[in-house]
Amino acid sequence: MYTPPHACASGANAYAKVGTESGAMSASPHQLIAMLFDGTKTAITMARHHMANNEISAKGNAISKAINIVDNGLKASLDAGAGGKAGAELVANLGALYDYVSQRLLFANLRNDPALLDEADRLLDNISAAWRDIAPQQPGDAAHAAVAPATARLSTGA
Repeated sequence: MYTPPHACASGANAYAKVGTESGAMSASPHQLIAMLFDGTKTAITMARHHMANNEISAKGNAISKAINIVDNGLKASLDAGAGGKAGAELVANLGALYDYVSQRLLFANLRNDPALLDEADRLLDNISAAWRDIAPQQPGDAAHAAVAPATARLSTGA
């Protein structure tokens, strides 16, 4: 029996989507943020691949996905009201950095410039590594407190 290649790809995509959705439903707020970083990295990697192969539409879609995750996931999860003064300052700095990353991604798309993808990827890698080093058992930590309440709202759909 012959199975067309696109059928295999769509089946694999559906399986991956179910796995991701299941993981997100059972993830802690801290893990949800880590998943957002992973999703952004994957989208940037795909954009780099499509850029190298001159696949303009696919490149644009991948970059749009990365920007969407940064703006509507990572940045939207920030909560300036949590963590006191230090948390508010951290949220302002992270918000500005996320804006800069989105801008780099947009310019990478417009200019077809892989160096801008690399810059955005490096910046997010630094933040991601720091985020993964934060122990989720320390809710009093300003960095964790400034982001975790909003991610809890994301996971519950509130």
